[in-house]
Amino acid sequence: MKNVTLRQLRVFESVARHLSFSRAAEEMHLTQPAVSMQVRQLEEMVGLPLTEQIGKKIFLTAAGDEVVRHARLVALQLREAEESLAAMKGVRGGELHIGVVSTAKHFAPRLLTDFRASHPGITLRLGVHNREIIVRQLANNEIDLAIMGRPPLEFATVAERFAPHPLVIIAVAGHALAGRKQVTLADLAGETFLIREPGSGTRTAMERFFVAAKFTPGAIFEMSSNETIKQAAMAGMGVAFISEHTIGLERSADKLVVLPVEGTPVLRDWYVVHREEKQLLPIATAFRDFLLNGGAEAVAGIGSASGSTPAPARKALRKKRAT
Repeated sequence: MKNVTLRQLRVFESVARHLSFSRAAEEMHLTQPAVSMQVRQLEEMVGLPLTEQIGKKIFLTAAGDEVVRHARLVALQLREAEESLAAMKGVRGGELHIGVVSTAKHFAPRLLTDFRASHPGITLRLGVHNREIIVRQLANNEIDLAIMGRPPLEFATVAERFAPHPLVIIAVAGHALAGRKQVTLADLAGETFLIREPGSGTRTAMERFFVAAKFTPGAIFEMSSNETIKQAAMAGMGVAFISEHTIGLERSADKLVVLPVEGTPVLRDWYVVHREEKQLLPIATAFRDFLLNGGAEAVAGIGSASGSTPAPARKALRKKRAT
């Protein structure tokens, strides 16, 4: 493979990431035949097929898995060299690849905006996906850092808490239970629960809370996103267990209310995560430090109806400062 070019590796990495020649062509600003030619030339040098098509789907072969692994290592080493040389020149910049679970999209842009204010020279790549995709991106070394509520257990990571994450039960404004000072889970026995798909961090937290309380919902309606759940709740289809950080606008507009259910908010944490063996580049280290030192303050007020810090978050922040 001594004649392999960086362009061929970059094109193949894009094909491997998307499992699509057409989407790789769009990303690389090439025609699809040009992408196919680059991959075919790479296969000729490797001496093995790198992809295979079954039906309409593209899959990587064992050789393809191995080549893309090295392609990503080469890309990482080039980035390390670029940032090291930039540091020698006194340039404050670099490229930062961040993966964010969908629930965190409500505050991640604010964090990145605040960070860029002191690092104006950086280039950002932000991806918002469900937890399964973020875990896969971490495993494949496609991102530098992930912001998520439940670190993966499938491989070794460094996961550090940076902000409290309150989870609440919501209903449409005007719900019969909204005016009560206290609601029990038993009061919700006849309600339809709007819930996330299996594997979602919010779904897992909800299931653990219900098991501990020995509560089983009478009916459930599974949905694939928080946005759909909020729309369904506002339409009166049911109640939902959801991150308080996702409902700020709806509460401010008096479209949704948080029910004062006993045992809630369920307090979890937001984590900044990277693979244990990953050598963080200077800009990634700077963003990690930014989250650990100031992320909690930036996140705290998001989700409350007034924009002020919710009481559970204030309590968690006081505890964090005390330690």
